[in-house]
Amino acid sequence: MTRKRWALAAATAMAVIALLAAACGGDGNGEEGGGTLQTVLDRGELKCGVTDSLPGFGFKDPNSVYSGFDIEFCKAIAAAVLGDAEQVQYVPASSQARFELLASGEVDILVRVTTITAQRDVSRGVDFAQTTFYDGQGFVVHADSDIRTAEDMAGTTICVAAGTTTEQNLDDFFNARGLAYTPLQGDWPDPQDQFLERRCDVLTSDKSGLAARISALPNPEDYRFLPLTISKEPLAPGVRDGDTRWKDVVNWVVYGLINAEELGVTRDNVAAMAADPPNAAVARLLGEPFKGSEVADLGFGVDAQFIQRALMAVGNYGDIYARTIEQLGITRAGTLNALYTEGGILYAPPYR
Repeated sequence: MTRKRWALAAATAMAVIALLAAACGGDGNGEEGGGTLQTVLDRGELKCGVTDSLPGFGFKDPNSVYSGFDIEFCKAIAAAVLGDAEQVQYVPASSQARFELLASGEVDILVRVTTITAQRDVSRGVDFAQTTFYDGQGFVVHADSDIRTAEDMAGTTICVAAGTTTEQNLDDFFNARGLAYTPLQGDWPDPQDQFLERRCDVLTSDKSGLAARISALPNPEDYRFLPLTISKEPLAPGVRDGDTRWKDVVNWVVYGLINAEELGVTRDNVAAMAADPPNAAVARLLGEPFKGSEVADLGFGVDAQFIQRALMAVGNYGDIYARTIEQLGITRAGTLNALYTEGGILYAPPYR
C-alpha cells in the first residue's frame, strides 16, 4: 500500500471512530455526554488547528506569536466559550495531517484555510461550519516570464501544495485543456521556496494566499499574477462530524461577527451597545434585555453573552479583515467577501 493510500485509510478509520463516538454520545475522545463543547469547557483551553506559514491568515513569527485572519476566529471562539481570547493552543496542521488531527481529537477545530468539498464532507470525518472567506485558485509567475495565458503554461513545471484541492484543481484544469505540465509538490512553505529558487515556472494556490505571500516578500514587484481564476474555494472552519452542539456554537460565533458588522457593532462600541442597545436586534445579538424584555438565551450550551464576548475580543468581521488581510494590501471592497449590502455575498442568518 502506498503512503498516500495508507494515510487515506488511516484518516477514514479515524473518521469512523469519531462518528461512532458521536453517535454514542461522546466526541471522539472518549468523552461522554457533552461532546467537544464540554471538553473545551472542562479543559479551559481551545485547541485550534491552524497554518503557521501564511501571512494574513495564519502565521507564527520568530517569537512564536500567531497572527492572521484564521487566528482571530480561534480567539473569537475561545472568548465566546471560555471568556478569554488567549486561552488557545495553536496546533500547526499541515495540508496532509489536518483531518487526522481533527479526527483523533488532537485539535477541537480546524481554522486553517480549508476548502469545503463534497469528498471531505462525506469521508474525512469533518463537518464544515459557515464559510469565513470566499476564494479561488490562481497563478503567479516571475515578472520576466513569457507566460501570460493558460496555453503558455503547457510544458511548464508548476509548484503546488501536495494533498490539497489546489493539486486536484490544477490537474483537472490542465487535463480539460489537453495541456501537459509537471507538478513540483510539497507542503507549505516548500512550494513557495521552490518557486522563488526558480525550480518551477509557476506557483499556484488560492489567490488570496498567493497575494498574501507575494506582498510579504521584500521585492513583490518581481512577480506577476495571471488573470485566471480556475476554481471556487469557500474556506471554512471544520469540526468533527456529528458534534452538532459544538458546530452550532462555532457557526453562530461566525454568524454573529458578520451580523455585528451589518448592525454597526464593533470592538470599539460593543460595550456601549451592550449597556444601552439601540434596538431589539442588537440586544438579542449581545445577549442583553431591551426595553424591559427578558434576555434571549437560545440554548447553545453557553450563556447568552457569548457573541458579545467574541466581539469584545476581536471585533466584527470587518474589523478582523481590516486588521489582518487588508494590512497586506488585499482590499475587500468589490470582492465576494464584502457584505451582501455592499455588493459581496457575505450574509448571515438573523440571530433570533
